[in-house]
Amino acid sequence: MAALDGIKVLDLTQYEAGTTCTQYLAWLGAEVVKVERPGVGDPGRNVAGKGRDSYYFLSFNNNKKSVAIALDTPEGRDLFLRLVPKFDVVVENFTLGTMEKLGLGYDVLSARNPGIIYATIKGFGTSGPYAGYKCFDMIAQAAGGAFSVTGDPDGPPMRPGATFGDTGSGVHAALGILAAYVQRQRTGRGQVVEIAMQEVIANFMREPMSQREWRSSPIQRRGNRTVVPTDLYPCAPGGPNDYIYIMVVTTRMWDALVAAIDMPELGMDPRFATVRDRHANGDALWEIIAGWTRQRTKFEAMQHLAAAGVPCSAVYDTEDLLADPHLRARNMIRTIQHPTVGEFQLLAPPIHLSDSEVELQRAPLLGEHTRETLAAELGLSEAEIEALAARGVIQLGAPAASPLAP
Repeated sequence: MAALDGIKVLDLTQYEAGTTCTQYLAWLGAEVVKVERPGVGDPGRNVAGKGRDSYYFLSFNNNKKSVAIALDTPEGRDLFLRLVPKFDVVVENFTLGTMEKLGLGYDVLSARNPGIIYATIKGFGTSGPYAGYKCFDMIAQAAGGAFSVTGDPDGPPMRPGATFGDTGSGVHAALGILAAYVQRQRTGRGQVVEIAMQEVIANFMREPMSQREWRSSPIQRRGNRTVVPTDLYPCAPGGPNDYIYIMVVTTRMWDALVAAIDMPELGMDPRFATVRDRHANGDALWEIIAGWTRQRTKFEAMQHLAAAGVPCSAVYDTEDLLADPHLRARNMIRTIQHPTVGEFQLLAPPIHLSDSEVELQRAPLLGEHTRETLAAELGLSEAEIEALAARGVIQLGAPAASPLAP
């Protein structure tokens, strides 16, 4: 049995922050029903502009069902309100005020189901002077401080490459939902779980903030080099991602590095005798170590140094991740079959529970589960369902095009 078996979620999310939240819940076994707009669906479905579900959508909506309901119609709103008492959780990340305009705010939903857990993800929360500001991942990363500590010391602030704002907010929302669910077991009451993306990134800034104790403030960008010789080093054959990151912060690590690269003379060189000496002669030391790494591929260097006890890693790109023997050995790379996309690979959930395994399933087609959900949850007849579809209140399934190459 899956860990969250029996928990039912109505998913009104789109793009990434909210969909990450519900994806984590689905990965852990919750029944997640994604409620989407007929004919359009989650805007993330078409970010690639190819007339089919994008890899972006497919990567954030595994293990979910799709029900297409026009919430902006009286009949669609009524259908949703009838579903609410059958579910435990509602999750949304619409623009502030959208749910209230639809007549589906927390007060309305909790009147129908006092136990409902209502999770809302906003860029800047639902209160405060910035509450109405629009927000996407990188806006949150800028507002949360991440830009300011990313990049080279003599360069401008830099956009981090991964979407920590979106995914981080989704993970925090999932954690908040589970906490609210545990509390409901004791009180019988639901509650609002609110996540502000700016606050999530600010929370990720705890380590840089702690540096204010001994560094000048505001904390400055430091690039790849921290405690010398911790830095990024080039490897053969010199491609854009042919680098290894080596971390040496203790005397033991320094001794291990010197031995691993077979340069015992470095350990006796007065320029590198102490941390302070190595810092003062950082450029010279970097050139010596880079001379060693340039003769090896990043994976050769990683395997050699790691085996010697030196903390390090090759710089993985997207293709390296999919080919990585370690990730494959841990069953983290899965092959998925999709009716319109064909066969493609996905990263599996990073949470491993010893007594709860959930099979990774493809993302749903738009409206794929409308018929079965309305019949099972609301007891609607086939004739009633067809009539709703004819009036444009719901969408039943989606035409499946011929599979395309991944």
